[in-house]
Amino acid sequence: MNEKKPAIKYKYLNIDNVKYKTLLTKKYLSRKPYVDVDDKKVTAFISGGIRKIYVKKGRSVSIGDKLLVLEAMKMRNDIISSIDGVIKEIFIKVGDNVSKGQLLIEYK
Repeated sequence: MNEKKPAIKYKYLNIDNVKYKTLLTKKYLSRKPYVDVDDKKVTAFISGGIRKIYVKKGRSVSIGDKLLVLEAMKMRNDIISSIDGVIKEIFIKVGDNVSKGQLLIEYK
């Protein structure tokens, strides 16, 4: 019985100008690509409910100003501004339930 084994398909990674031969898993190949953090977008860090919004569209905010209150797991989290800027758009309203990573506020 001379059964032919399937050929192994190696992939090559180039790290610091060194070429590595490897087998990549399906999980690795189907991962989400890395995206740089955009300081002009405020996203939910955890799933929860919007309890209060302190800002309005077009308002100028400074570093440390309160933007909104996100309640998660019976804790109220004040979301504060990490940059100076002007509010371009607010994508949520009081009473909304948001999921982790959802876009809440965008700066100009």
